[in-house]
Amino acid sequence: MCGIAGAISFAEDMRADMKVYERMQRALLRRGPDQRGIILTEEAAMIHTRLAVIDINGGRQPMTFSCEKGSYIIVYNGELYNADELRAELEEEFGFCTRSDTEVVLKSYVKWGENCVDRLNGIFAFAVYEQDAHRVFLARDRIGVKPLFYALCKDKLIFASELPALLEHPDVPHEIDEKGAAELLLMAPGRTPGCGVIRGVEEVKAGHCGYYSAKGLDLRQYWKLRAYELSETFEQTAEHVRELVLDSIRRQLVSDVPLCTFLSGGLDSSLISSVAAAEMKKRGEVLHTFSVDYRGNDKYFQKNHFQPDSDPEYIRCMAEYLGTEHHWTIVDTPELVSALDEAVEARGLPGMADVDASLLLFCREIKNYGTVALSGECADEIFGGYPWYRDKDIRMTDGFPWAQSTAYRKRFLTERYAEVINAEEYVYSAYRRTADSAEKLPSDGEVDSRMREMTQLNFDWFMQTLLDRKDRMSMYSGLEVRVPFCDYRIAEYMYNVKWEYKDWQGREKGLLREAMKEWLPEKVLWRKKSPYPKTHNPAFLEAVTERLQKILAEDTPLTELVRREELEKLLRHEEHVQWYGQLMNLPQTIAFFIQLDCWLKRFGIKMI
Repeated sequence: MCGIAGAISFAEDMRADMKVYERMQRALLRRGPDQRGIILTEEAAMIHTRLAVIDINGGRQPMTFSCEKGSYIIVYNGELYNADELRAELEEEFGFCTRSDTEVVLKSYVKWGENCVDRLNGIFAFAVYEQDAHRVFLARDRIGVKPLFYALCKDKLIFASELPALLEHPDVPHEIDEKGAAELLLMAPGRTPGCGVIRGVEEVKAGHCGYYSAKGLDLRQYWKLRAYELSETFEQTAEHVRELVLDSIRRQLVSDVPLCTFLSGGLDSSLISSVAAAEMKKRGEVLHTFSVDYRGNDKYFQKNHFQPDSDPEYIRCMAEYLGTEHHWTIVDTPELVSALDEAVEARGLPGMADVDASLLLFCREIKNYGTVALSGECADEIFGGYPWYRDKDIRMTDGFPWAQSTAYRKRFLTERYAEVINAEEYVYSAYRRTADSAEKLPSDGEVDSRMREMTQLNFDWFMQTLLDRKDRMSMYSGLEVRVPFCDYRIAEYMYNVKWEYKDWQGREKGLLREAMKEWLPEKVLWRKKSPYPKTHNPAFLEAVTERLQKILAEDTPLTELVRREELEKLLRHEEHVQWYGQLMNLPQTIAFFIQLDCWLKRFGIKMI
């Protein structure tokens, strides 16, 4: 994994701005602490920072290649899980100098051009500059695990893995307009697909690629969830799922540096840890597993609909069952509050408050052991694990199921924005566009038709928020986190499995449980879903309340965007409204506004 950036212009000499490119590169050093490089031509600056995982000595970037077709320069961030197959296919024509994925991607592009993306199985964002053709090709993986932001300004394209790097370029404005205000207060921590929040900044959407040339930028969608008839029995479906899941996990265990897994004691991370432990045992190695908890959670934890039990009991069960070397990270309230600022720096935007901050601290501890970790993200979106898939009333509600708080959120808009933003229309139209884009079959019944919409909504919105979080919080410490359930083959297949199978025996992710039942002890296999752990210590609410009070007592840009009286009401703890599903309640909402204040100040954001 790495950080990439660059600037392309056909109207000015790009070699004159080396100091700018060095600043952009420095902003990405946490993503790639091992190696760095910049290549300048008259038209292009290609910038890279590397986190070395495969072929540590041979995979340096930017990487160049010349042949009769032309001269190419690539900057690449990602991991390719079918690299060996592609290398074998390309070997005779091109030969290879390294074992790195980067060379495979570059020569795949030379061979197949823009259609190379159809052959890549992995998580990636990359840019290839063709010197002879005077153009640059941009691409992002099918599901959007790896980020790629860009801005078109002053006859040039500027791109980067992260917003802070993009903002180091003087041509990119540090401004938000009414659209940015709507995103921050009505959508955050989610984002409209392709929206970079900052004025003029966009993101290459998941499953998109295209060219920038003197004619401009032309992006196209090369992948989406497609509907097709599936006539397999439940037993055949379970076998198919088992094959896909096992293959995905095993492919992602390749690494030249120490590898470990997250272990929450839930179904998804436990499955990944179980398969990883078995594979490493074959090599004579012991898997290291990692868990996070909060000081005082054993004292303050209370069962609820979303979190019926706490994790430690199940974590200990799995660690003993697998014989792993297990590590605990215990987060205390003061460091959690302090890390809210670092989480803003890492994400480049205000985010999921303590849910971001705790993951950042957790990843920092894991990095002390190794460089690569596997995590269970996205199984809930793909296999239908969330309550809004299974609760009949929630899933049929017309709107984002995890964000039914528009009426509450719009109260925070200052008058200047409230007058020009139709909050209900902004949110509902975004929801409707996504739901309507879900591909269906004439044979779909009411439930399966709605489930396709729910899957598309989760793919484009909720899952992207979690993937943003996982990428930024982990890469901030130079930790590569792989997500085996994000294999596009699993996503394509599961999109067409009927809900009756997914909800097997009336259990969330019942199909996945049945397919993988041989890999887990009964206690964990049938454990009710529990979300990412949050602190239950009342000290956190007290601490964030005090901090936001201090912010409001001083000169703050926050009140140019957010209505002061609503912030003061929030601090009185009179209402307990979910800001973003079960992950963000009153303490997290207060912490979100702390992060928003931090973001406005840290990046010098102006409201226009």
